[in-house]
Amino acid sequence: MSFFCRLAAWGVILVGLGVVAPRAVPPANAQTQTGTISRIEVVGNQRIEAGTVISYLTVRPGDRFDPQRLNDSLKALVNTGLFADVAFQTRGSVLVIAVEENPIINRIRFDGNDKLDNDELQEEAQLRPRQVFTRAKVRADVQRMLEIYRAKGHFAAIIEPKIVSLSQNRVDLVYEISEGPKSKVRRINFIGNKAFSDGELRGEMVSVEARWWKLFTSFDTYDPDRLAFDASELRGFYQDQGYADFRLISQVSELTPDRKDFIVTFVVDEGEIYTFGNIEVESEIRDINPQLFRGFLNIREGATFSASGISNSVDNLTNAAGVLGFAFVNIAVDQTRNREDRTIDVKFTVESAPRVYVERIDVRGNVRTLDRVIRREMRLSEGDAFNLSKQERSRQRIQQLGFFREVEIEQLPGSQNDRIVLDVSVQEEATGSVSLSAAFSSFAAFSFQFGLQQRNFLGKGQNLAFNFSISALSTNTSISFTEPWLFGRELRGGFDIFRTDINNTVRGVRISAFEQTSYGLTLRAGLPLTEYVGLGVNYTIRSDDITPRTTGDAVFNLLLNQQSGDFLTSQLGYNLVYNTLNHPIRPTRGTRATFSQNFAGLGGDITRLTTRFDYDRFTPLWYGFVFRLGLEGGFVEGLGQPVRTQDAFFIGGPRIRGFDNSGIGPRELLVDDDGTVLDSSRQFPLGGNAFYLGTAELFLPLGEGARELGVQASAFADVGSLWDTDFEEFATTQQQLNALNFADSSQPRLAVGFGVSWESPFGPFRIDLAWPILKQENVDNTQTLQFNVGTSF
Repeated sequence: MSFFCRLAAWGVILVGLGVVAPRAVPPANAQTQTGTISRIEVVGNQRIEAGTVISYLTVRPGDRFDPQRLNDSLKALVNTGLFADVAFQTRGSVLVIAVEENPIINRIRFDGNDKLDNDELQEEAQLRPRQVFTRAKVRADVQRMLEIYRAKGHFAAIIEPKIVSLSQNRVDLVYEISEGPKSKVRRINFIGNKAFSDGELRGEMVSVEARWWKLFTSFDTYDPDRLAFDASELRGFYQDQGYADFRLISQVSELTPDRKDFIVTFVVDEGEIYTFGNIEVESEIRDINPQLFRGFLNIREGATFSASGISNSVDNLTNAAGVLGFAFVNIAVDQTRNREDRTIDVKFTVESAPRVYVERIDVRGNVRTLDRVIRREMRLSEGDAFNLSKQERSRQRIQQLGFFREVEIEQLPGSQNDRIVLDVSVQEEATGSVSLSAAFSSFAAFSFQFGLQQRNFLGKGQNLAFNFSISALSTNTSISFTEPWLFGRELRGGFDIFRTDINNTVRGVRISAFEQTSYGLTLRAGLPLTEYVGLGVNYTIRSDDITPRTTGDAVFNLLLNQQSGDFLTSQLGYNLVYNTLNHPIRPTRGTRATFSQNFAGLGGDITRLTTRFDYDRFTPLWYGFVFRLGLEGGFVEGLGQPVRTQDAFFIGGPRIRGFDNSGIGPRELLVDDDGTVLDSSRQFPLGGNAFYLGTAELFLPLGEGARELGVQASAFADVGSLWDTDFEEFATTQQQLNALNFADSSQPRLAVGFGVSWESPFGPFRIDLAWPILKQENVDNTQTLQFNVGTSF
């Protein structure tokens, strides 16, 4: 019997441990072994069948004892990863394969991890329970987990794998983890910069230096990928300032002596400033006049060179060609650098491309919403000449439905060069909602509101809503339904059924001039006049049962009695709407303006004309700030009769934050015997015939993390006023008029504050804090805090 030399055996053991590369050594007497293999025998195997082991060999019974083929067989067995040790022996003409199997992993455990949970670590590991344990795979898994820790800023993390031997050749694999502190960017240095200071260059980067007061940022952690992006930002910044020859020579990140943080150093070569020389536009498309395209350029001769200006010009030229029907046009840019006079000549060439037609429109991503609801918003149809502006308008109209979180339209090649496929991809969001709101005030005590709404009923784009609110002041119930496409045409129709009950006392305190029960029906219809302007008409019939409150004030009782009784109102109205908002619920850009008038007098007991306007504009500013300007106003005029208190405007929170419900405007003044005005919370509002409101609101960027959580914050200023009551016109004598005590002033009210909204797991939540700056003393009712909460499905 002959054996491998012990050196070969130790080599195999080291290979199994992953210390050295597999290298097979033939038996010491392999050169003298001239016989053939009569049989192959496997020993030491427990789980793995002998036939499986033999299947990896390159020799078979009947083959000669060839040292090279034996060496290849040894390598094949080692490379399977199934064995911790492999040895070849000969017993006469028998080849004996002695193996020691790698153990089976019973379970995998992580100890010491806090920043990453077990699932995150296990996802990066290849080894799983009931797999074969190998040291090479363990090392690979450790390296992958360390990369995850480094991506999160933990460059000092240490992971030590340990094994716990069990019976039946099984092991528990334990990763002992020391996460260490999060590595931060302690300092960012620049070498070679002359035109811009270190502070100016740091301001162009995403990464920031770690400071104790920067509690709510993660950009101070060391992240190589983020620093690579910063290097690109620096390059773009310099090239936009005219430094066309700018070079980033090196970027070095060094661990601090305490091995906790990093010091990052950028070495730059700024070069010289260049300006634009000759600028040309050529077109290889016969139907396009190149001079027409010059108006779309963002650069001009003699201006400081800007790389982003060239890039934006290419985008503008591409879009202009798309508007003309050329979807896949390519804009070639040729830059000629003149180093002597430091100018750069730029030539744009609109390369030849066929006019494109829409072959097909594909819609995907809609689970609940029917295809036709999306397709009817498209401003392009199959067979139409492609137009980029119509494509963008189609995307905006689909987004304005309010059914989708994201809407994208991608241009794909069609079956021929002049054909295009529009791929409409949508990501649906919750369109059903359950809303709850609550508030407490000194005027109306506790109030509660509950609402159910489905803005995409049955996936047909229909709106079905139920609302119920109750407070010490009133109870309101309404049901509404809207069909956006009546009879298969772009004609909106719907109805509202409502009932309102108004009380006149809260906890024994007078808060309203009347007790009132109103119920009625509104029919609505609307159609588009242009792409952005729509016309709506409505008809309302309402019945009011009004009972005045009684006091010791005989004059007020008399005037209230003249406004009480049963009344029928028959009202016809219209509204004009201009809307360019980019999103119906969370707009960041665009304008919405509404003008409406309602005429009551088509039968019934009431004749009046009510006029209102409403304006909102959203403007994106720098660094993610969005500014909203809102204006609202209106007036009501009695036609042959004074305006009843019930038909006047009532203004307060939340339309002007900082003031209570019906908290501003004309109000009865209660005075004691010496003429002192009593607490305003004991007075009731009379309403006004004219009002205006204005809002300036700045939405604050809170970062990517806050955006993912659905958190939004804003600072605002609300201003407004309500005045001009007809209450005194119900007086029949001068004596009655002289006996009235009420406040009626157009003095502006102003409140400032801030609000926070959160799309929480249990629904949207908003809280507003506002402080009145201008108010009418002893008349207005104020309210500092207001909140509401709801949920969506």
